[in-house]
Amino acid sequence: KMDDDDDIPQLSSHTLAALQEFYLEQQQREGMKTSQGFNQYSIGSIEEDWQLSQFWYSDETASCLAKEAVLAAGKDGRIACVSAPSVYQKLKEQDGGDFSVCILEYDRRFSVYGEEFIFYDYNHPLDLPENLLPHSFDIVIADPPYLSEECLQKTAETIKYLTKGKILLCTGAVMEEQAAKLLGVKMCKFIPKHSRNLANEFRCYVNYASGLD
Repeated sequence: KMDDDDDIPQLSSHTLAALQEFYLEQQQREGMKTSQGFNQYSIGSIEEDWQLSQFWYSDETASCLAKEAVLAAGKDGRIACVSAPSVYQKLKEQDGGDFSVCILEYDRRFSVYGEEFIFYDYNHPLDLPENLLPHSFDIVIADPPYLSEECLQKTAETIKYLTKGKILLCTGAVMEEQAAKLLGVKMCKFIPKHSRNLANEFRCYVNYASGLD
């Protein structure tokens, strides 16, 4: 007869150590969030929620797109981020920038940003607050939550309503034709990366001379 203890799965000391480290890191992260000096705008203050089909850009990509938006918007420009929270958070990190920004987002956790947060559901593309005037943004950055024609179509209505002209769209490479048809945007050379690799090839599209080529 085998020893009874053999039936109990034992975790190797290596696995245990890794687990402890993981929990410790998690606690530290939580601790950071509650500690005084926590910057609510830094990436990670709100973590991606896959159930809302949210996929954060890598830090580099978010910075690059934020920089492009600021340049495109110009001095005292207004930037709208439609379902692109990681770019919004990057823009917020640039304190004292001479631009203003709004985030249109389905995820109500972003309401911590106060006035700048606008609840947005792409199924109702023009269901926007009255004080959000048409064509009042120098550039609109949009990343429709789903790779579907319907989602792009509806988001496009919102983009066209908000923008004075400039559009920076991030979506799958498969949407190239649709994007050109709906918004007159062309694919850039710049390849956006996500913090986790997505299965679909992802690209940026613009309708103006950008720094992304």
